[in-house]
Amino acid sequence: MNTVTLSRAFFGTSLAFHIIFATLGIGLSLMIFISEMLYHWRKDTDYAVMAKRWTKAFAILLGVAIPTGTIVGVQLALLWPGFTKIVGQVISVPFQIEIFAFFLEALFMSIYVYAADRLTPFLRLLSLFFVMLGATASAVLITSANTWMNTPAGFSMKQDGSIYDVNPWEAFFNPSFFTGSFHVVITAYLAGAGTIAAVAGWKLLKRNEKTAQEIAYHKKGLVLGLVVTLVTGLLMGMSGHASAVNLYDHTPEKLAAAEGLFETQSYAPLAIGGFVDANTHEVRYGIEIPWALSILAAFKPSAVVQGLNDFPIETWPPFYTHTFFNLMVFAGTLMIAISGLGLAYWYFIHRKRGKQFPKWLLWATVALGPLGFIGIETGWIFSCSGRQPWTIYQFQTTAQAATKADFVGPLFFLFIVLYVFLGALTVIVLRVFFRRHPLTADLATDGGKRS
Repeated sequence: MNTVTLSRAFFGTSLAFHIIFATLGIGLSLMIFISEMLYHWRKDTDYAVMAKRWTKAFAILLGVAIPTGTIVGVQLALLWPGFTKIVGQVISVPFQIEIFAFFLEALFMSIYVYAADRLTPFLRLLSLFFVMLGATASAVLITSANTWMNTPAGFSMKQDGSIYDVNPWEAFFNPSFFTGSFHVVITAYLAGAGTIAAVAGWKLLKRNEKTAQEIAYHKKGLVLGLVVTLVTGLLMGMSGHASAVNLYDHTPEKLAAAEGLFETQSYAPLAIGGFVDANTHEVRYGIEIPWALSILAAFKPSAVVQGLNDFPIETWPPFYTHTFFNLMVFAGTLMIAISGLGLAYWYFIHRKRGKQFPKWLLWATVALGPLGFIGIETGWIFSCSGRQPWTIYQFQTTAQAATKADFVGPLFFLFIVLYVFLGALTVIVLRVFFRRHPLTADLATDGGKRS
């Protein structure tokens, strides 16, 4: 394995591990804010307990997100010196502002955790709003740099690689910024809500071990998680469509690779599932929907969609881009279907007829947690792999950006060990903490007071 491939694998693994905690930080901040609002609106202390317990989990996860995020930042310079040389001149603004976004999140999280009982309801909500704002802003700012890599703007490059005519705000608000940032944020909210619903569904599977008060609590958590999952899932579908239009306008190779389209054509079909055969250059075992790709990309069936054969073969993204794109779409679509089905059952059968949630449906809700992160991870792999062989689209290849040093392999192995240790430690800490602070104790306290 050459240095470039090792660097991609190393950085991709680090980013994939960090994304788990960063995503939960964004998603849980929204769920905590909503539960706090519901507590003050409905005067139901179960929602106060939700806010309290989810905040504790949030704080533990944030403790892992911070060092893993720092690792990713250091690796940018360590593994991609050619890339950071350009980044420092053109797109450093979001990295600088992100420090303040994190400061905002950490400051108001501390205020909420340690001083909630001393705050008025308005100030509690305000604190949580700034926590959510800081977490969301961090995601938007980092995504700005990623979208700039897909649709670079705000600079010019000479033949010798030197940079001139820099406009950092044009780079920041590049052509993919709004669609990419919205998609990242809404999918993080979706994954967070799906995780809440999954935990509640898992607890309800063990309803025989629960008191009536605990069961009522988990049902409220399940319904809240399903509502937010469905709403954010539908918004995610809209943002995904906008992202497809953006690919059509700015990175047609990526769209062609996502759909396994080789011949430029109007009335282009949408290929669902299957895999791209490297020898025959066709999607095998997939389902084609006639005209759908042209409609999706340009809102009319006669729109011409460029195929990979229009581009030099050395600039083709890897064929597995199609697989990861389909996995991302499948995960998101299944989350919408499960949450919609769960809410329909709750409203029409459980609420009106008094029937309990069946086990098959609870198991489906448990799947919402993993599905959210399958969608997140495959989406990021699609985004980065679909840009290959470019690190900065049409300006810098990945080979030009990567380090030439020979330390990558051993360091990669050491960090794999570190991530396994951190992941296991996080699970242990969460389990130990919530075993020592059982739900029954929180429900029995004075109206769900914060401790």
